Amino acid sequence: MTESTTIEAPPPPLEVTRILVEEDATPVVRLIGCTLRDAAAVARDGGDELVAGFLGTVAVRSHDTPQAATVTLAGDVVEVTSGVFLEPTASVVVDLNARFAPTEEPTGDAELAAALLGALRRPMAPWRDAAARFWAATREIPGIPDVLVVEATGPDGSERGRFGEGATTYGIAGPADLLSGVFSGADDFLVALAAGLQVDGTLSQLSVMTAASWRVRFDV
Repeated sequence: MTESTTIEAPPPPLEVTRILVEEDATPVVRLIGCTLRDAAAVARDGGDELVAGFLGTVAVRSHDTPQAATVTLAGDVVEVTSGVFLEPTASVVVDLNARFAPTEEPTGDAELAAALLGALRRPMAPWRDAAARFWAATREIPGIPDVLVVEATGPDGSERGRFGEGATTYGIAGPADLLSGVFSGADDFLVALAAGLQVDGTLSQLSVMTAASWRVRFDV
C-alpha cells in the first residue's frame, strides 16, 4: 500500500509593520509617525521588519519643550499617541531637531528603548533619492516652483541635481547629509537654514518651500 503524503501550505508571510497615528495628531506625534513610516519602508525593502517582536510602550519626550508622545509596540503594529498618561515600559528624552538624538540615558526596558531609537534614527537616504521623493510628494502645493536645483557638497566635492521641468526654479545648496535630512523630513527646514543650508529664490517661494518641508516632516 502506498502511503499518501500531505503537503502543508507554507505559513503566511508576516504582515509588514503598520504605523498608526491618532486623529488630530500633535506635531510630535506626526513627526514620529512619519519617521517610523519611512523607517518601515526602508526595513521592508531590506527584507527585515521594523521593531519586529517587541511589545510595550515607550514614552518619547522632547528635551527642551513640553512635547511628549507614547509609542505602543504590539507585534506588527505601532501606534503613536499624544502625551504620556500611563507608566510606560521605557522612556527616552530626545532632541527633536537633531533626528531624535537622545539627550539622557533611557529608563525602563533598555532593549525596547534601543529598538525604538534605532527605528527613529535609521540612516538617511542619499540626498539625490531623498530630493526626488521630496519633489514628487510636494507637486500639488500651490505656488511650488517647477524645478528644484540642488547643489550638494561632500568629501569628494560638489554634485548638482535638477528635479522637474518648467519655467520657475528654486535653488538649495548645502552639505549632502543636511540636504538628505531636509528632503526626507528628518531635519526642520528653518533650523537647517541656520545650520548652513542656502537657498536661492523669492520670499514667496521660501514660504512655499517651508510648507513643502512640513508636508514631508509632518504629513500636513
